[in-house]
Amino acid sequence: MEKLSFKNILTIIFLALLSLVFIAPVIIVVINSFKGQFFIADSPFTFPNSGTFSGFENYINGIEKTDFFGAFFYSLVITIGAVGLIVLCTSMTAWYLARVKGKLSSLIYYLFVFSMIVPFQMVMFTLSKIANTLRFDNPLGLILIYLGFGAGLSVFIFTGFARAIPLEIEEAATVDGCGPVRMFFYIIFPILRPTAVTVAILNAMWIWNDYLLPYLIIGSDYKTIPIAVQYLQGGYGSRDMGALMAMLVLSIIPIIIFYLLCQKYIIKGVVAGAVKG
Repeated sequence: MEKLSFKNILTIIFLALLSLVFIAPVIIVVINSFKGQFFIADSPFTFPNSGTFSGFENYINGIEKTDFFGAFFYSLVITIGAVGLIVLCTSMTAWYLARVKGKLSSLIYYLFVFSMIVPFQMVMFTLSKIANTLRFDNPLGLILIYLGFGAGLSVFIFTGFARAIPLEIEEAATVDGCGPVRMFFYIIFPILRPTAVTVAILNAMWIWNDYLLPYLIIGSDYKTIPIAVQYLQGGYGSRDMGALMAMLVLSIIPIIIFYLLCQKYIIKGVVAGAVKG
Protein backbone atom coordinates (compact mmCIF):
# COMPACT_ATOMS: atom_id res chain seq x y z
CA MET A 1 0.00 0.00 0.00
CA GLU A 2 1.42 3.34 -1.06
CA LYS A 3 2.22 5.70 1.81
CA LEU A 4 0.62 9.12 1.88
CA SER A 5 2.96 12.05 1.54
CA PHE A 6 2.97 14.89 4.04
CA LYS A 7 1.31 17.12 1.45
CA ASN A 8 -1.50 14.62 0.88
CA ILE A 9 -2.06 14.26 4.62
CA LEU A 10 -2.38 18.04 4.99
CA THR A 11 -4.81 18.10 2.07
CA ILE A 12 -6.96 15.39 3.64
CA ILE A 13 -6.99 17.20 6.98
CA PHE A 14 -7.92 20.49 5.31
CA LEU A 15 -10.75 18.90 3.31
CA ALA A 16 -12.04 17.11 6.42
CA LEU A 17 -12.15 20.40 8.34
CA LEU A 18 -13.78 22.13 5.38
CA SER A 19 -16.44 19.42 5.13
CA LEU A 20 -17.08 19.80 8.86
CA VAL A 21 -17.68 23.53 8.36
CA PHE A 22 -20.30 22.79 5.70
CA ILE A 23 -22.06 20.04 7.65
CA ALA A 24 -21.98 21.85 11.01
CA PRO A 25 -25.18 23.91 10.36
CA VAL A 26 -27.10 20.72 9.56
CA ILE A 27 -25.84 19.05 12.74
CA ILE A 28 -26.81 22.09 14.81
CA VAL A 29 -30.33 22.08 13.33
CA VAL A 30 -30.76 18.36 14.10
CA ILE A 31 -29.49 18.80 17.69
CA ASN A 32 -31.79 21.74 18.39
CA SER A 33 -34.83 19.99 16.91
CA PHE A 34 -34.87 17.78 20.03
CA LYS A 35 -34.65 20.64 22.54
CA GLY A 36 -37.36 22.70 24.16
CA GLN A 37 -37.70 25.99 22.31
CA PHE A 38 -36.69 28.04 25.37
CA PHE A 39 -33.32 26.26 25.53
CA ILE A 40 -32.39 26.69 21.87
CA ALA A 41 -31.44 30.36 22.12
CA ASP A 42 -29.59 29.91 25.43
CA SER A 43 -27.44 26.92 24.42
CA PRO A 44 -27.71 26.27 20.67
CA PHE A 45 -24.40 24.36 20.41
CA THR A 46 -24.88 21.85 23.23
CA PHE A 47 -26.40 18.39 22.99
CA PRO A 48 -29.81 17.80 24.61
CA ASN A 49 -29.73 16.56 28.21
CA SER A 50 -32.36 15.40 30.66
CA GLY A 51 -33.43 18.99 31.27
CA THR A 52 -33.54 20.24 27.68
CA PHE A 53 -34.58 17.12 25.76
CA SER A 54 -38.14 17.40 24.41
CA GLY A 55 -38.40 14.13 22.47
CA PHE A 56 -40.52 14.40 19.35
CA GLU A 57 -42.71 17.18 20.70
CA ASN A 58 -41.23 19.74 18.29
CA TYR A 59 -41.90 17.45 15.33
CA ILE A 60 -45.52 16.86 16.37
CA ASN A 61 -46.16 20.58 16.93
CA GLY A 62 -44.50 21.52 13.65
CA ILE A 63 -46.50 18.99 11.64
CA GLU A 64 -49.76 20.22 13.19
CA LYS A 65 -49.02 23.92 12.77
CA THR A 66 -47.74 23.77 9.18
CA ASP A 67 -49.92 21.00 7.72
CA PHE A 68 -46.60 19.44 6.79
CA PHE A 69 -48.00 16.47 4.91
CA GLY A 70 -50.10 18.73 2.69
CA ALA A 71 -47.06 20.90 1.97
CA PHE A 72 -45.00 17.76 1.37
CA PHE A 73 -47.55 16.59 -1.20
CA TYR A 74 -47.44 19.87 -3.15
CA SER A 75 -43.63 19.98 -3.01
CA LEU A 76 -43.43 16.38 -4.23
CA VAL A 77 -45.89 16.90 -7.10
CA ILE A 78 -44.25 20.13 -8.24
CA THR A 79 -40.71 18.73 -7.98
CA ILE A 80 -41.46 15.46 -9.80
CA GLY A 81 -43.54 17.18 -12.47
CA ALA A 82 -41.04 19.96 -13.11
CA VAL A 83 -37.97 17.69 -13.10
CA GLY A 84 -39.63 15.16 -15.40
CA LEU A 85 -40.69 17.89 -17.84
CA ILE A 86 -37.27 19.54 -17.76
CA VAL A 87 -35.43 16.26 -18.46
CA LEU A 88 -37.78 15.27 -21.29
CA CYS A 89 -38.03 18.62 -23.07
CA THR A 90 -34.42 19.74 -22.71
CA SER A 91 -32.98 16.39 -23.79
CA MET A 92 -35.07 16.55 -26.97
CA THR A 93 -34.00 20.15 -27.55
CA ALA A 94 -30.34 19.30 -26.99
CA TRP A 95 -30.49 16.41 -29.48
CA TYR A 96 -31.98 18.75 -32.08
CA LEU A 97 -29.35 21.43 -31.45
CA ALA A 98 -26.55 18.85 -31.61
CA ARG A 99 -27.68 17.42 -34.95
CA VAL A 100 -29.12 20.39 -36.85
CA LYS A 101 -26.36 22.75 -37.91
CA GLY A 102 -27.24 26.28 -38.87
CA LYS A 103 -27.55 29.86 -37.71
CA LEU A 104 -31.01 29.32 -36.21
CA SER A 105 -29.94 26.35 -34.07
CA SER A 106 -26.82 28.24 -32.96
CA LEU A 107 -28.94 31.25 -32.03
CA ILE A 108 -31.33 29.06 -30.02
CA TYR A 109 -28.43 27.39 -28.22
CA TYR A 110 -26.82 30.69 -27.23
CA LEU A 111 -30.18 32.06 -26.06
CA PHE A 112 -30.42 29.09 -23.70
CA VAL A 113 -26.88 29.75 -22.48
CA PHE A 114 -27.62 33.46 -22.08
CA SER A 115 -30.66 32.69 -19.91
CA MET A 116 -28.30 31.14 -17.33
CA ILE A 117 -26.71 34.51 -16.54
CA VAL A 118 -29.90 36.57 -16.21
CA PRO A 119 -30.59 37.22 -12.49
CA PHE A 120 -34.00 36.13 -11.31
CA GLN A 121 -34.49 39.47 -9.53
CA MET A 122 -34.60 41.20 -12.94
CA VAL A 123 -37.71 39.34 -14.05
CA MET A 124 -39.50 38.25 -10.89
CA PHE A 125 -42.06 41.06 -10.71
CA THR A 126 -42.87 40.93 -14.42
CA LEU A 127 -43.02 37.14 -14.23
CA SER A 128 -45.45 37.12 -11.29
CA LYS A 129 -47.73 39.61 -13.08
CA ILE A 130 -47.75 37.60 -16.32
CA ALA A 131 -48.29 34.34 -14.42
CA ASN A 132 -51.28 35.86 -12.65
CA THR A 133 -52.71 37.19 -15.93
CA LEU A 134 -52.33 33.84 -17.70
CA ARG A 135 -53.76 31.92 -14.69
CA PHE A 136 -50.43 30.18 -14.07
CA ASP A 137 -50.74 30.84 -10.33
CA ASN A 138 -51.26 27.15 -9.53
CA PRO A 139 -49.02 24.05 -9.25
CA LEU A 140 -49.36 23.19 -12.96
CA GLY A 141 -48.43 26.72 -13.99
CA LEU A 142 -45.50 26.70 -11.58
CA ILE A 143 -44.22 23.47 -13.17
CA LEU A 144 -44.21 25.17 -16.59
CA ILE A 145 -42.40 28.19 -15.16
CA TYR A 146 -39.76 25.92 -13.63
CA LEU A 147 -39.29 24.39 -17.09
CA GLY A 148 -38.40 27.82 -18.41
CA PHE A 149 -35.94 28.61 -15.64
CA GLY A 150 -34.32 25.18 -15.64
CA ALA A 151 -34.00 24.87 -19.41
CA GLY A 152 -30.80 26.92 -19.79
CA LEU A 153 -28.42 24.82 -17.71
CA SER A 154 -30.12 21.56 -18.66
CA VAL A 155 -29.85 22.18 -22.41
CA PHE A 156 -26.23 23.23 -21.96
CA ILE A 157 -25.36 19.96 -20.17
CA PHE A 158 -27.37 17.73 -22.51
CA THR A 159 -26.01 19.33 -25.69
CA GLY A 160 -22.40 18.70 -24.72
CA PHE A 161 -23.09 15.00 -24.29
CA ALA A 162 -25.41 14.68 -27.31
CA ARG A 163 -22.69 15.99 -29.62
CA ALA A 164 -20.50 13.05 -28.60
CA ILE A 165 -23.03 10.41 -29.68
CA PRO A 166 -21.72 8.76 -32.89
CA LEU A 167 -23.83 9.73 -35.88
CA GLU A 168 -23.40 6.21 -37.32
CA ILE A 169 -25.74 4.84 -34.62
CA GLU A 170 -28.56 7.06 -35.82
CA GLU A 171 -27.82 6.35 -39.47
CA ALA A 172 -28.01 2.60 -38.84
CA ALA A 173 -31.31 3.02 -36.98
CA THR A 174 -32.71 5.10 -39.86
CA VAL A 175 -31.78 2.38 -42.36
CA ASP A 176 -33.66 -0.12 -40.17
CA GLY A 177 -36.78 2.05 -40.43
CA CYS A 178 -36.57 3.82 -37.08
CA GLY A 179 -38.36 7.19 -37.00
CA PRO A 180 -37.23 10.25 -35.01
CA VAL A 181 -39.53 9.68 -32.01
CA ARG A 182 -38.70 5.99 -31.70
CA MET A 183 -35.01 6.72 -32.23
CA PHE A 184 -34.98 9.25 -29.41
CA PHE A 185 -36.72 7.07 -26.81
CA TYR A 186 -35.09 3.75 -27.71
CA ILE A 187 -31.57 4.84 -28.73
CA ILE A 188 -30.68 8.44 -27.85
CA PHE A 189 -32.26 8.80 -24.42
CA PRO A 190 -30.76 5.56 -23.00
CA ILE A 191 -27.34 6.86 -24.06
CA LEU A 192 -28.12 10.19 -22.35
CA ARG A 193 -29.21 8.47 -19.13
CA PRO A 194 -26.15 9.42 -16.98
CA THR A 195 -26.55 13.05 -18.00
CA ALA A 196 -30.32 12.85 -17.46
CA VAL A 197 -29.76 11.67 -13.89
CA THR A 198 -27.34 14.55 -13.31
CA VAL A 199 -29.83 17.08 -14.67
CA ALA A 200 -32.60 15.54 -12.55
CA ILE A 201 -30.53 15.75 -9.35
CA LEU A 202 -29.45 19.35 -9.87
CA ASN A 203 -32.97 20.53 -10.69
CA ALA A 204 -34.63 18.48 -7.95
CA MET A 205 -32.37 19.99 -5.28
CA TRP A 206 -33.09 23.48 -6.58
CA ILE A 207 -36.88 23.09 -6.97
CA TRP A 208 -37.43 21.23 -3.68
CA ASN A 209 -35.65 23.93 -1.66
CA ASP A 210 -36.89 26.93 -3.64
CA TYR A 211 -38.83 29.48 -1.65
CA LEU A 212 -39.05 32.68 -3.68
CA LEU A 213 -40.68 31.41 -6.89
CA PRO A 214 -43.52 29.44 -5.22
CA TYR A 215 -44.09 32.37 -2.85
CA LEU A 216 -44.44 34.81 -5.75
CA ILE A 217 -46.53 32.57 -8.02
CA ILE A 218 -48.82 30.43 -5.84
CA GLY A 219 -48.47 32.11 -2.45
CA SER A 220 -50.26 30.42 0.45
CA ASP A 221 -52.97 28.73 -1.64
CA TYR A 222 -50.74 25.76 -2.38
CA LYS A 223 -48.05 25.87 0.30
CA THR A 224 -44.83 24.04 -0.46
CA ILE A 225 -42.52 23.00 2.38
CA PRO A 226 -40.32 26.16 2.38
CA ILE A 227 -43.43 28.36 2.50
CA ALA A 228 -45.05 26.23 5.22
CA VAL A 229 -41.91 26.43 7.36
CA GLN A 230 -41.82 30.20 6.96
CA TYR A 231 -45.31 30.46 8.48
CA LEU A 232 -43.89 29.25 11.82
CA GLN A 233 -42.55 32.77 12.27
CA GLY A 234 -45.24 34.89 13.83
CA GLY A 235 -45.67 38.62 14.18
CA TYR A 236 -43.30 40.92 16.05
CA GLY A 237 -40.41 38.47 15.62
CA SER A 238 -42.04 35.65 17.60
CA ARG A 239 -41.28 32.16 16.34
CA ASP A 240 -41.48 28.58 17.52
CA MET A 241 -37.81 27.71 17.17
CA GLY A 242 -38.27 24.09 18.23
CA ALA A 243 -40.94 23.39 15.61
CA LEU A 244 -38.96 25.39 13.05
CA MET A 245 -35.84 23.27 13.57
CA ALA A 246 -37.89 20.06 13.43
CA MET A 247 -39.55 21.04 10.14
CA LEU A 248 -36.20 21.97 8.64
CA VAL A 249 -34.93 18.48 9.46
CA LEU A 250 -37.99 16.84 7.88
CA SER A 251 -37.70 19.03 4.80
CA ILE A 252 -34.07 18.15 4.06
CA ILE A 253 -34.33 14.39 4.69
CA PRO A 254 -36.04 13.49 1.36
CA ILE A 255 -33.66 15.49 -0.81
CA ILE A 256 -30.60 14.19 1.08
CA ILE A 257 -31.76 10.60 0.55
CA PHE A 258 -32.37 11.32 -3.14
CA TYR A 259 -28.94 12.92 -3.48
CA LEU A 260 -27.11 10.09 -1.72
CA LEU A 261 -28.79 7.51 -3.95
CA CYS A 262 -27.90 9.36 -7.15
CA GLN A 263 -24.80 11.46 -6.35
CA LYS A 264 -22.40 9.07 -8.13
CA TYR A 265 -23.94 10.17 -11.43
CA ILE A 266 -23.33 13.91 -10.91
CA ILE A 267 -19.62 14.12 -11.70
CA LYS A 268 -19.93 11.38 -14.32
CA GLY A 269 -22.67 13.20 -16.17
CA VAL A 270 -21.19 16.72 -15.88
CA VAL A 271 -17.74 15.58 -17.01
CA ALA A 272 -19.21 13.62 -19.92
CA GLY A 273 -21.23 16.60 -21.07
CA ALA A 274 -18.43 19.11 -20.67
CA VAL A 275 -15.45 17.12 -22.00
CA LYS A 276 -16.93 14.92 -24.70
CA GLY A 277 -18.73 17.83 -26.33
